[in-house]
Amino acid sequence: MTSKGQVTIPQHIREAAGFRPGTELEFVMDDAGDVRVRRHADQPENLALKAALGRLRGSASTKMTTDEIMALTRE
Repeated sequence: MTSKGQVTIPQHIREAAGFRPGTELEFVMDDAGDVRVRRHADQPENLALKAALGRLRGSASTKMTTDEIMALTRE
């Protein structure tokens, strides 16, 4: 832990838990004094999907016109 109270979560744990940049976390202490980190209860469950869709938004690189794309979807 840093002097500012910041904690680094190892990459393999972040990946396994689905923690991505922007994921809100909460620290919970049980009766024995053990601390657990978990996704904030109000967060959507599938942040990985949301992040992937966000990266894809607006990324089409086709040289087709809108009319050509519409014609393909109607065939």
